[in-house]
Amino acid sequence: MKTGNKTKIVATIGPASHSKDVLREMILSGMNICRINFSHGDYATVSETILTLRELNVEMETYVGILADLQGPKLRIGEVKDNGVELVPGKEVIITTVSAISTAERIFITYPEFPKDVVVGADVLIDDGKLLLKVLSTDKDKEVKALVVQGGILSSRKGVNLPNTKISLPCLTEKDIKDLDFALKNKVEWIGLSFVRSVDDILDLRERIKAAKSTARIVAKIEKPEALTEIDAIIEAADGVMVARGDLGVELPLEQVPTIQKMLVRKCNQASRPVIIATQMMESMLNNQSPTRAEVNDVANAVMDGADAVMLSEETSVGLYPVKTVQCMQRIVKYTEDHEGSVFFREHHPEIKDLTFISDSICYNSCVMAKHVGVTAISTMTNSGYTAFKLSSHRPKANIFTFTDNPSLLTTLSLLWGVYGFYYDKYESTDVTIQDIQDILIQEGHVKKGDFVINIASIPIKERGRANMLKLKLIE
Repeated sequence: MKTGNKTKIVATIGPASHSKDVLREMILSGMNICRINFSHGDYATVSETILTLRELNVEMETYVGILADLQGPKLRIGEVKDNGVELVPGKEVIITTVSAISTAERIFITYPEFPKDVVVGADVLIDDGKLLLKVLSTDKDKEVKALVVQGGILSSRKGVNLPNTKISLPCLTEKDIKDLDFALKNKVEWIGLSFVRSVDDILDLRERIKAAKSTARIVAKIEKPEALTEIDAIIEAADGVMVARGDLGVELPLEQVPTIQKMLVRKCNQASRPVIIATQMMESMLNNQSPTRAEVNDVANAVMDGADAVMLSEETSVGLYPVKTVQCMQRIVKYTEDHEGSVFFREHHPEIKDLTFISDSICYNSCVMAKHVGVTAISTMTNSGYTAFKLSSHRPKANIFTFTDNPSLLTTLSLLWGVYGFYYDKYESTDVTIQDIQDILIQEGHVKKGDFVINIASIPIKERGRANMLKLKLIE
């Protein structure tokens, strides 16, 4: 097992990348997590992708995980006449919930409650905000009259954002529930929950996952203003967070997104929750073999902010150069980590009142010691992954190696900053296990004579309890 960047790479799989050869090259290039976007693709294709990925994990001895991204209550317009009509500024249009082919005068929206939810003066943004309409009146039944403020070409199936409107749709649609059932039956590691508005959305999904007897973890996608009003509770309830800058940048003024990104990363680091930065990171590589200078800066800044992972969307799902895009992102991440010290050492004190205080203190002090001693590796036995989440959040310069007999946990932990996993199923005694782990790390070339290593374990080891011991050792 090879180590790579500490900041992980999430890549979306689609027509450009679902073949076994391309997936293999993407893994070799630095992909750690495959994202399945349930807004696109059919179950047969997704099943094939999941099977192929798991075959590659066995063949290549890797632990690439899967993030199943639910579509959520995404509002869209329907089919448009000739797949494109022009909306002229100053003209009035009717937005209707009655199914029809849309024209420049009458637009069908796939959101039955739209006339009831909107109010006069509300903004209607179409196609990521490229088109802007303002509500003039509503019959509270089937039709809304709107004024075109910012015009342009309207094409089929474009997304709609309503930043001033409280949407009555549930966070999980009927489609999402079916997709969730499919994802859980296929034992994916992470579920992306779109358009989170409150902590209740997370709790509802958590109950559904438990009812399915699944161990899947939840990534809360932050893309609605409502989520920011109770962001601390959402971060606490979720297992990870995605800064979904696409819809977030439409729902809120664009200039607010960079500071929101930094705030979310800071809070997630403090709460020991992995955080993914997403949307348009390398978008120019959809059609070009190199990114813009601004995109290079964007990826590097996400690394310096403290993101656990940076994500590729259309660039790898439908772009012309999926492998080259991953390679380019990997080089940016590696150079930033190699040359910018602020990426590391973000220790945060454990809370004495917490039930996990002892384990949290072991992880915190391990990272403080690793910094002062110049430790090469921190190893930990884990059953739940808890110590891996905690160690990762402190951002030590030492590599974090997790040993567990749970294969699905190893693929889950692939999302975490600086964490690399080994399958290990021997639990004889603490001393024997620590020596065994040391031998494995030496054999794999991760440590050598003269290196300092920190081992974290629970005593007695056979009880597999919370971490309560750390040992600093010099490899002789």
